[in-house]
Amino acid sequence: MTGGLLEAHGIGGQADLPISLSLAISGAVAALVVSFTVLVVAWRTPRYATGLEPVVDAESEDADTRLAGASYALVALRLIGLIGFAYTAFAAVFGENQLTNPFFGVIYVWVWVGIAFASILFGPVWRAISPMRTINAGLARLSGGDPEVGIRDLPPWLGYWPAAIGLYSFVWMELVNKTPTDLGTVRLWCAIYVAVMLIGGAVYGSRFYDHADPFEVYSSLVGSLSPFGRDEEGRLKLRSPLAGVATIPSRPGLVAVVAVLFGSTAFDSFRESTWWIGKIQTASVTGYTINNFGLLAFVLAAGLIFTAGSMATGVGPETRRSELPRRLAHSIVPIVAGYVVAHYLTLFIDVGTQTLARASDPLGNGADILGTAGLQPKYWFSYHPSVLATVKVCAVVIGHVAAAVVAHDRAIALLPKKHQITGQLPLLAAMVAFTAGGLYLLFSA
Repeated sequence: MTGGLLEAHGIGGQADLPISLSLAISGAVAALVVSFTVLVVAWRTPRYATGLEPVVDAESEDADTRLAGASYALVALRLIGLIGFAYTAFAAVFGENQLTNPFFGVIYVWVWVGIAFASILFGPVWRAISPMRTINAGLARLSGGDPEVGIRDLPPWLGYWPAAIGLYSFVWMELVNKTPTDLGTVRLWCAIYVAVMLIGGAVYGSRFYDHADPFEVYSSLVGSLSPFGRDEEGRLKLRSPLAGVATIPSRPGLVAVVAVLFGSTAFDSFRESTWWIGKIQTASVTGYTINNFGLLAFVLAAGLIFTAGSMATGVGPETRRSELPRRLAHSIVPIVAGYVVAHYLTLFIDVGTQTLARASDPLGNGADILGTAGLQPKYWFSYHPSVLATVKVCAVVIGHVAAAVVAHDRAIALLPKKHQITGQLPLLAAMVAFTAGGLYLLFSA
């Protein structure tokens, strides 16, 4: 977070690790390689969704009902989302252009980070509470239409590309834009987001949000890791998080989405490093220009490294090499989730508490509407930095090991037998690079 809000995710650096950073990286890489070796020996047949099935979207209302468990629960969740949207809009329109305005914390912390955390635990939360879906459904029913059906069919080639663009625009606003905590800037982004979502829902129906809503796509991807799921009858059940990840649709643009999520988080760590700050201070061009190139470079590097690792293998006649990246891109989701936890844990806890306190006074006039104005962050991790450093390493390592498992499971379903082991080595090399580079960047600030 920039612009004066607490840099809480910078607490717990390499000096706080109970072991040296080089040993932590070596151990993490060793864990990844050993895991792969064990998988090759013991995991020889696919156990999860193969990714070879055609992508079929369920009807949105049915999927929402399964997620919520019952219609009344869905109504309650949608009502919560709509109230939160109205309250946030009120703070955005009538609140002061100060960092004490809870609008900034709601967007940057509660929505961007909190929704991801909640989705990892409980499933695709944003889909359940989405105010865009609620407003779209209300407008459609007022006009006598069906919210599921638009005036045009959504082109299949569109895939996740609209969400990837939306996600990149959000991380650009937060990490590169000169005024990330200017009320007008964030308010404009949110206004464009609402306009695009409502117009898209009207034209293409509510399925548009499955593909184009950046928050819903983000929430759904990391929400696939939730241990809670629904069976075909809609009953709640416990499941393996890895089995959930394997059900992520291999739509076009999936590689772009995970590249934006992973690359932007890595850049957020990198831009706080003393080396990068020094380069900006001594450069002949503006820091704004350098940060623009930096964010784009990190996102492209993440996508290109993964794509190269995925395609550098032999394939059978029934599989096109160009399809491998998107068929395997679901394996990056556990890595993204690991870095979200590692990078944003303290930001969510500490600044999230500040936001809850400030939400009681959206106009900055001393009110205490919610009765939370007296809340103060505990900054527990500030007093236990070694614990935070350990949590960071564990989150990253667990994410990469989980990624290796789901990638291996998908690879043995996609690749011909003679390439099922050697064909995974380039992808393993890409994940090793992600592990070593990610840990280094995470602790470089």
